[in-house]
Amino acid sequence: MNEIVEYLPNMYATFWALIPPLVAIILALITKEVYSSLFIGIVMGGLFYGNLFQTGFSLEKSVLHIFDDGILGVLTDSYNVGILVFLVVLGIMVSMMNRAGGSAAFGEWAGKHIKTRIGAQLASILLGVLIFIDDYFNCLTVGSVMRPITDKHNVSRAKLAYLIDATAAPVCIIAPISSWAAAVTGFVPGEDGFSIFINAIPYNYYALLTIVAMLTFVILKIDFGPMAEHESNAANGDLYTTGDRPYENVSQDVIKGRGKVIDLIFPIVTLIICCVIGMIYTGGFFSGTGFIEAFSGSDASMGLMLGSFFALIITIAFYSVRRVLGFTECCNCIPEGFKAMVPAILILVFAWTLKSMTDSLGAKEYVASLVENISGPWLSLFPAIIFIIGALLAFATGTSWGTFGILIPIVVGTFSGINHTMMIISISACMAGAVCGDHCSPISDTTIMASAGAQCNHMNHVSTQLPYVMVVAVISCMTYILAGFIQSPVIPLIIGIVLMIGTLIGIKYITGVNSKKKEM
Repeated sequence: MNEIVEYLPNMYATFWALIPPLVAIILALITKEVYSSLFIGIVMGGLFYGNLFQTGFSLEKSVLHIFDDGILGVLTDSYNVGILVFLVVLGIMVSMMNRAGGSAAFGEWAGKHIKTRIGAQLASILLGVLIFIDDYFNCLTVGSVMRPITDKHNVSRAKLAYLIDATAAPVCIIAPISSWAAAVTGFVPGEDGFSIFINAIPYNYYALLTIVAMLTFVILKIDFGPMAEHESNAANGDLYTTGDRPYENVSQDVIKGRGKVIDLIFPIVTLIICCVIGMIYTGGFFSGTGFIEAFSGSDASMGLMLGSFFALIITIAFYSVRRVLGFTECCNCIPEGFKAMVPAILILVFAWTLKSMTDSLGAKEYVASLVENISGPWLSLFPAIIFIIGALLAFATGTSWGTFGILIPIVVGTFSGINHTMMIISISACMAGAVCGDHCSPISDTTIMASAGAQCNHMNHVSTQLPYVMVVAVISCMTYILAGFIQSPVIPLIIGIVLMIGTLIGIKYITGVNSKKKEM
């Protein structure tokens, strides 16, 4: 064990540390095949760890690092296992809601009240904004509730996945009571983390402009890039566009006629309540800690796992009492729910392993050394630079929280006690950049969960939302340039919103999108 801790590869803390995830991402975007792309990145990281192309190369060290420190390491990490258990339980609950007829009943009810494609998409956005507790929970809950409705109105699975993804992390990062707020407050050494998080919300331009962009896309019926093809095909009845439909058979569990709307609403509400209780429990709420402090100090993985487990037990009892689903039928949903989550679990495990490879090569230290060298006249541009670095780092590693851990302490060390306002702006830029990169990265766990929630081919989701994310990212970077000089949140935000809406209208005009083709 001591040998593993003390060993540092020759490529440690160099640009080579970022090559494995970049190769995996490029291959995934080119081949549209995520499993092999991630595995190739993992293997490359292991070979670099064993000093490939250099004297002293050890194939044994590389192989052991891939499997022992990598795959086995992430599967024995309690946080990761908690997330996997949470995913499986949610998959089971979705299967149960389908078999009980709750999903079908809700779809019929919503069909009477939601009349248009715009209404179906706006309802998805609203639900995503309301479920701000945790991004994983957001992705799977919004997907299971809204998928039957968006399918009925011929909204492509790729568009639903984008709406889910864009209301997951971007909403959680501006919600004071969320697992993301808890994560950020833990990365602010020597400061009141929660107060800083609150003050940074008005400066989180990427999150705020993403919400503006989503509403503009939906209300003005703007689609471009690969998404336009998916939406055009969906309007003609093809919700998937591509032949690969890994979740297509999951909907066969839907049973009509037996269930009522309460059979979907009750499990969802129970899940929300139980997950909140689970998170504040892990933060010490029932031991005397205040509610906000308990959320800030919560263990999201353990809280979600405990909450989902108790919600599952309550739901089984509820269905049994209502006699819409017997105990045996509920148990039969266990393997079905697990099978539904297998694609997401496989991608998550590979993504976590790739991150482990990247960490062992010193990617964090390399990026930290680059950021610490920014000084002098560049300080006014510091927020924009931090935004770009955070976005690239999160895109390459697939993690927002890891990016927080790398960049936020550097920002605090740069501005603490010198310029409090610039520190707030730069921390917000770090959070915004991390969310931006995490939002569009093929190896991001949130992106993977959004694909699972929408039951959409993962690479379809990545390729269709990437142009949308890039537009928002460019405008967000411009607002951070303004904020660095003005040091006020309002003016850059107003300019950003005007630029956002104007740019999207311009794109609609240039690409010649005909809004009449988007009518239901």
